[in-house]
Amino acid sequence: MLPRETKTDSRRDPIGPFLHYLMSECGVSSHTLAAYRADLTRFARWRRANSAGPLSSITIAKLGGYVDELNRSGLAPSSVCRHIASLSTFFRFLIYDGKLTENVAKLLVAPAVWDRLPTVLSPSAVERLLESPNSETRLGRRDRAALETLYATGCRASEVVGLQLADIDLGRGMARCIGKGNKERQVPLGRKAREALSAYLSKDRPALVMLRPEIAEIFVSKSGRPLSRVGLWSIVKRHALAAGLKGEVSPHTLRHSFATHLLAGGADLRAVQEMLGHASIATTQIYTRVELSRLQEVHSRFHPRSAPQPSVSPTTAITTASRTESNPGPKSQK
Repeated sequence: MLPRETKTDSRRDPIGPFLHYLMSECGVSSHTLAAYRADLTRFARWRRANSAGPLSSITIAKLGGYVDELNRSGLAPSSVCRHIASLSTFFRFLIYDGKLTENVAKLLVAPAVWDRLPTVLSPSAVERLLESPNSETRLGRRDRAALETLYATGCRASEVVGLQLADIDLGRGMARCIGKGNKERQVPLGRKAREALSAYLSKDRPALVMLRPEIAEIFVSKSGRPLSRVGLWSIVKRHALAAGLKGEVSPHTLRHSFATHLLAGGADLRAVQEMLGHASIATTQIYTRVELSRLQEVHSRFHPRSAPQPSVSPTTAITTASRTESNPGPKSQK
């Protein structure tokens, strides 16, 4: 078990200057900054207990012990990868700052992140989820608009709750999203999302923000404050339960479903990459694996000359919240 965190001398602790560098020079988001702070604080606690002394004296063997500790703690592979990436970036900064001469963290071996394919809902399951909110109530119309926006744009939860009134153009059907690293991109809004947003913005949001007219965010709580990521997660979870969807359904599930359904319909991989805001096409290609997994299952079930095959395992099959439906439909961490 890691010891309780104790205060460190800010003159000797290089984490503070590194975080300041990320914020002022790199322009990372508050969520990314918080993730780096948490990762490096955990590393600092471990180092005080297991590898006291200057950072320049730490070896790859010692760092390997830290990765072992992370794995033993039950973190997901994607979370362990994030910790390793945080360390490598931190060490690279220390080289730039003249505190180190070598980045030993870059030698760490990261676990395979995509051993498990992303969870994807079938189109019929998405339809049930989006139809769940009560369109006769103010918060129901807000929830419907939020869910439609998540699925129509494929945006991350933080991007959706960060949308402001000036970011959407319902006439053109476009939304401006601010993603990781404050990178801006334009994403289309489908007809259903535009209709849901129009209804919410004209009928409900003005009443919700009546006491807080300065609020610029589109989605707000019942008290008129900007909706948080946790609040959006709760909306998705509540309506997934009401729609009878089983398994873990989150805002990111709708992002995964957005990408997979586009590719299934013949969308260009590069276009999907741009809409998702992925820096690398390799990240987007995971969704092609999802589609190939579905096609393999369909072929084995329905082709007259396909040899019987065992069911696709949960680690390689598309996980949907509608596996128990009578209509088979498309089967659907860093």
